[in-house]
Amino acid sequence: MAYNKGNGSDSPMRRRGPRRRKKVCAFCSDKEHDYIDYKDVAKLRRYMSERGKILPRRITGTCAKHQRALTVAIKRARHVSLMPYTLD
Repeated sequence: MAYNKGNGSDSPMRRRGPRRRKKVCAFCSDKEHDYIDYKDVAKLRRYMSERGKILPRRITGTCAKHQRALTVAIKRARHVSLMPYTLD
């Protein structure tokens, strides 16, 4: 037998990274800025990748309600040419 499939210390089932903290939605925690404005390009850019793609909830930490509103605002800003569809 070339290798042991037993309970090795480097088994993939045993290796777990440190627990990550649950991300809190920035829009839920800041009650005064509940509305996501499509004209606020600086705020919307934080939720986009370097390539111009909209980042998913699991990365940004936004709740489902605000992720939908964020997506609509980014698409609206792209449509009126405030933001590019892709970045080079």
